[in-house]
Amino acid sequence: MALMPKRVKHRKSQRGRIRGNATRGNTVVFGEWALQSVDPGHITGQTIEACRIAATQYVRGEGRVYIRIFPQKPVTARPLETRMGKGKGEPDRWVAVVKPGTVLFELKGVTHDTARSCFQRVAHKLPVRVRLVGRRPEI
Repeated sequence: MALMPKRVKHRKSQRGRIRGNATRGNTVVFGEWALQSVDPGHITGQTIEACRIAATQYVRGEGRVYIRIFPQKPVTARPLETRMGKGKGEPDRWVAVVKPGTVLFELKGVTHDTARSCFQRVAHKLPVRVRLVGRRPEI
């Protein structure tokens, strides 16, 4: 299941810079436990799908996995062994822009230990550092 938009206004976009912390999408909304990014970065649709498979296979129906990011930025690439010039390359992959504090995945219906071990498996696949956060602070 390739994660990409159905249609976009512009085929190609400029790279841009990731500045500041996330002001939206930075709280736990759907589940009890969440995986929150600590670093800025780009996460490809292929990586998001690999994380989804790892999380759903681990919880095995006892919990529910929510994906809070979507790859909506095209990244272009030139073909290999091509000379310089001749314009910008074609869209190669789709990425989600992640700022520090963005909630990436959420889990519902599982214990703290299950969520921690599930998100440890997911964190190995991600290109950014992450941390486990809960809906309510534990005392």
